[in-house]
Amino acid sequence: MEIKAILFDVFGTVVDWRTSIAKEACTFGDKHNVSGDWFQFADQWRHAYNSQINEVNRGKRKWISVDEIHKEKLISLLKEYRFPVLNESEICEFNNAWHRLKPWPDAVQGLTRLKSKYTIATLSNGNISLLTNMAKNAGLPWDAILSSEI
Repeated sequence: MEIKAILFDVFGTVVDWRTSIAKEACTFGDKHNVSGDWFQFADQWRHAYNSQINEVNRGKRKWISVDEIHKEKLISLLKEYRFPVLNESEICEFNNAWHRLKPWPDAVQGLTRLKSKYTIATLSNGNISLLTNMAKNAGLPWDAILSSEI
């Protein structure tokens, strides 16, 4: 049997979500004169995704996009970290940090090499707009984006 396609998980496998989010949180915190352990902030933010997806999978919650899950948790984290009251635009812009995740240093080169021989695609719970924006921002050369939305 000949392998023709390779599917990839994205978060943590192809992109360094933890460092990317911690850096964005640090910048956002500096802008609003808030300090904190931004790696812990990133971990707390991502942990909400895992717990909420488990709720969806058990039928205890209707399906919502990863962007919506991230935004719900972000709002509670902003209060916990004592950010000033922010408008909807500021919250959405910070939430879109997940669309700007940076790839691991060897990811783009490795994917590009694999793409020369195979079809490469995501297989992710992330919503399509999140994965598409992330690919554009990070230069990820996917042939296709497969998401839980499909």
